[in-house]
Amino acid sequence: MTHTDHQTMRRVLRREIAGTIGLLTDEHDFRAMRRYRSFTFDDHTTYLQQVEALLKTRASQGSHTTVALFDPQEYADFCADKGLDPDVQSSRARFTAELSTTGAVLPYDGQPLTDLVPALVDEAVRQATWEYASTLLARLGACAACGEDIGRAAFTRASHLVVRILDTAGPGNRHVVCSVSAKPETLVSVLHADQDEDGALHLDEAEALEFTTVLALGIATRSPGGLVMRTSAPGTTDRVYGWHLRGEGLEPLSAGEVFDAYCTDIESGDIISPESDVDYCVPPDLGPEGDAPGHHH
Repeated sequence: MTHTDHQTMRRVLRREIAGTIGLLTDEHDFRAMRRYRSFTFDDHTTYLQQVEALLKTRASQGSHTTVALFDPQEYADFCADKGLDPDVQSSRARFTAELSTTGAVLPYDGQPLTDLVPALVDEAVRQATWEYASTLLARLGACAACGEDIGRAAFTRASHLVVRILDTAGPGNRHVVCSVSAKPETLVSVLHADQDEDGALHLDEAEALEFTTVLALGIATRSPGGLVMRTSAPGTTDRVYGWHLRGEGLEPLSAGEVFDAYCTDIESGDIISPESDVDYCVPPDLGPEGDAPGHHH
């Protein structure tokens, strides 16, 4: 086999290898990495432009690339834990490789970085929310009275409620927001369910898992919270309705309450202008919640 043949094979193999690029999405994280002499970029805007150019080049060559959220503090902890020098490129490459399996990642499909960055940050928030809620659920342990695993029972009940909420909604795409008051801050999770022409619903499994876990935490800890559903179908007015989280179940919101909930910013409490052509209404009947599985006394 000739030298030219070997070069051709290597080019083909590079296209077959999926790569991951660790991205510093904001100026603060970028400045934190500049303390390392081996990190040669000195301007965040230029850095983002160079990353985008690299992504486009790889895509044009047929290479698949995922983009991971690079957190400088997590990187420093990783290096300390593994006994690595953080000021060498190989350590950053090893950390990025680890992110490809454990961190927040998204595939690069040719979208502008201005679209990819907020989506990547949202994915990181979603993953962190799920991990935090899962940890709190696991810490609840077993019920002192009956020995049942409280977190597992709450997750089973939450799963049942999510199915009922989606099944009782009118035709169209569903967008559900669940908020649960937890320390140090309120947990918020969003679930999208798109309906195809045959009436079948399509969910993102990771998103559904996170949403159900957050709802389960609210049920297990009997924390204040609520759910707001929005359905959208062509040629019809969007419908918005919701429920209070009450103990182990859901209590319907009145039309006025759901209007207040939907038109108030969760973070700041500021009033948001209501949308036109939206019907704020009472939710459909979920059926006998007492028959739902879960932990009861």
